[in-house]
Amino acid sequence: MGTGAARLVTGAGAETAVATGVAVLDHLLSELARTGGFGLLLEIAPDEPEAEVGAAGTALGEAFHPLVRSEAARGRGIGIAPSDEALAMVVVEVSARALVVSNADLTASRAGGLRTDLAAAFLDALAEAAGLTVHVRLIEGEDSQHVLLAIFKALGAALAEATTPRTTPVERSS
Repeated sequence: MGTGAARLVTGAGAETAVATGVAVLDHLLSELARTGGFGLLLEIAPDEPEAEVGAAGTALGEAFHPLVRSEAARGRGIGIAPSDEALAMVVVEVSARALVVSNADLTASRAGGLRTDLAAAFLDALAEAAGLTVHVRLIEGEDSQHVLLAIFKALGAALAEATTPRTTPVERSS
């Protein structure tokens, strides 16, 4: 598997620079950061495209791990986002058992020229590295590019909410 590093940046004018080696993933991650309201600096060492996707998910998960697990953080979040005709919902929650559950199968789309489902490969690596349960629901959508964009934008919103300070103390289930 490829290697990489991600750094999240908050505040006004936070910069985003993504270089995974997979152009479509670079665009999706830039939109994820924009929708989530944070900057993202992510660079992945060159490798096979499938390995670069996994490395990007792992790097982003490692960057989010301390943020979502902070005692002050909500530890769970929901995001709903459109992209043209597509509409997706993503729910994340800190968990002792990393898991991705999705009703969207984009294997046949071959996004980015990959032999696998780009979203599934990325989300599996992210969930494992961050210690999250991730639920993805494609509510509507036919065009695979719009579906991917809606999923990544919804993920950005969900991660932003999961790292937001909670207003009242809540007991964590895991």
